[in-house]
Amino acid sequence: MEASSWDVVVVGAGAAGLLAACRAAERGRRTLLLEKNRRPGVKILMSGGTRCNITHATDNRGIVEAFGTPGRFLHSALAALSVQETIALFEAEGVPTKVEETGKVFPVSNKAVDVLEALLRRLRRSGATLATGEAVREVRPGETGFALTTPQRVVQAGRVVVTTGGMSYPGSGTTGDGYAFTSGLGHTIIPPRPALVPVTVSAPWVADLRGITLPDVAVRILEGKERRASRRGSLLFAHFGLSGPVILDVSRAVSGHPRPGSLVLEMDLLPDQPETALDEFLRSESAAAGKKQLAGVLGSCLPRRLGETLLQLAGLPVDRKAAALSKADRQKLVQLTKRLQLPVTGTLGFQKAEVTAGGVALEEVDSRTMASKRVPGLFLAGEVLDLDGPIGGYNFQSAFSTGWLAGSVV
Repeated sequence: MEASSWDVVVVGAGAAGLLAACRAAERGRRTLLLEKNRRPGVKILMSGGTRCNITHATDNRGIVEAFGTPGRFLHSALAALSVQETIALFEAEGVPTKVEETGKVFPVSNKAVDVLEALLRRLRRSGATLATGEAVREVRPGETGFALTTPQRVVQAGRVVVTTGGMSYPGSGTTGDGYAFTSGLGHTIIPPRPALVPVTVSAPWVADLRGITLPDVAVRILEGKERRASRRGSLLFAHFGLSGPVILDVSRAVSGHPRPGSLVLEMDLLPDQPETALDEFLRSESAAAGKKQLAGVLGSCLPRRLGETLLQLAGLPVDRKAAALSKADRQKLVQLTKRLQLPVTGTLGFQKAEVTAGGVALEEVDSRTMASKRVPGLFLAGEVLDLDGPIGGYNFQSAFSTGWLAGSVV
């Protein structure tokens, strides 16, 4: 078995690993980047519907706040590589960017491959060595560094950066390998679970609405009277349940619950319309357009098929004329529109999750350097950490910044 020796070995050629290796090599460190897939950056190519949402148009504080309390871990990483510096890095590599209405930052080309090629160009210039198709089986610390065993060889490293990702989209190679390395070295692994993942529900009528998108819906995950999560944004009906940004952002409350079947997903289909205003709208419309079908009245503010479904859920005929709408029926429709409840069954799991919640416990990593507090010479960055943010480029920014910081210190 061939042996080789390096100053730094980075394990995993995703967003965090590519920047960590670039930065380490640019600092003159003899750097090897190991990737078990035949090609690097597979998940980058899949992300954002193959468009790659690089980051979010906000400042460092906005990134930190988006992650909630754990976001404080990112202060030093973002100081090392900010949102604007990340955008400038890609633009310097010939990838102009654009900001969409949602604040998401994409390449102007809408091609994730351009993002990956930019990272690989910088990697080649840095002098780092990329080895693909080489999975790390074991990481053993020694007196002068680490020995990493792959099917091809034993690699000696003065320092190791673990950037193996989580368990989301396992088809891209992220199958939780880093958890085994790091737990074997003494780190605590917060149980991984899917995040930013579609939610499944027990409501057969949802499948009949598949393909319908609502641009602005308020969603709450409830357990009894307790609110577990809430978000507002775009929603997509699907054959299995619900997807879209607003659903992905509340999904963590479902995947992290020991009994997801005890949860209810409640939707406000018209969040800008108070209940009293909606009630008055239905009353006045039914009086003014009595011969018009009620489905048509609802169709003025909701997709027609959804309006017809609400009528059915209220126990009303789909062809009911507006004039026949009683006060009691009107109130039923208002409640269904403003507080439509669906029993939750779960999520689509890691197969369809965009990121992983859980991972290496943050308190065991020095946020100023990304160095392990348990193992000298070991560094961790990216999704392998117990750090996951909302949809919108936040998780990529976290990966880029933590990878860059690790590479700046290692």
